[in-house]
Amino acid sequence: MDETGREDVLVNNAGYGQVGAFEELSIEEIKQQFETNFFGVIRVTQAVLPVMRKRGDGIIVNISSGAGKFGYPNGSAYVNSKFALEGLSKSMAYEIEPYGLRVVLVEPRFVRTNFSNLVAKRSQSPNSLYSKMTEKMAASVEKMKINSSPPELVADAVLKAVTSKEPKPNLRYLVGKYVEHWMEQKKNMSDKEFLNVIKQSLQ
Repeated sequence: MDETGREDVLVNNAGYGQVGAFEELSIEEIKQQFETNFFGVIRVTQAVLPVMRKRGDGIIVNISSGAGKFGYPNGSAYVNSKFALEGLSKSMAYEIEPYGLRVVLVEPRFVRTNFSNLVAKRSQSPNSLYSKMTEKMAASVEKMKINSSPPELVADAVLKAVTSKEPKPNLRYLVGKYVEHWMEQKKNMSDKEFLNVIKQSLQ
């Protein structure tokens, strides 16, 4: 703003993953997850919106996740933060469209970055009731990381989202083969069938 007097694009990208079975998560750990992944988006977006609205032009890109569409074991805090971000984005889109503004959701999955996963304190204990599930989930994640997407793929999706003259009508850009595959499966399965797919991935 100091340099140009305008804000054209806002990309809300900050985030981390809080890992742990729901029963073992503390309220403080869940709150901290939301402070970064959800309330951080709210604070920055509310600061930028008046500037964009005054100009009648602007795009807000929220980096969500495939986790914003389905849950998985040990991810309740992170998944909830992304579900909340999805709901916020869709509701906000209705409100700001009359002012010439757009909201875009970019949903990647397993990208090769320095993204951090923090394990809940209680889940780190050898006495954790969910230790076997945690071990299986960690092993599954490590396998997926081997074939994870390069960060450039996400950057390309963001660029496409903010420069396209005909943006996607559902506001959503899927990034990476894992999220595309899982979303296609979810679309063609019942909730129970998809739940079994997630369970099988942990075998």
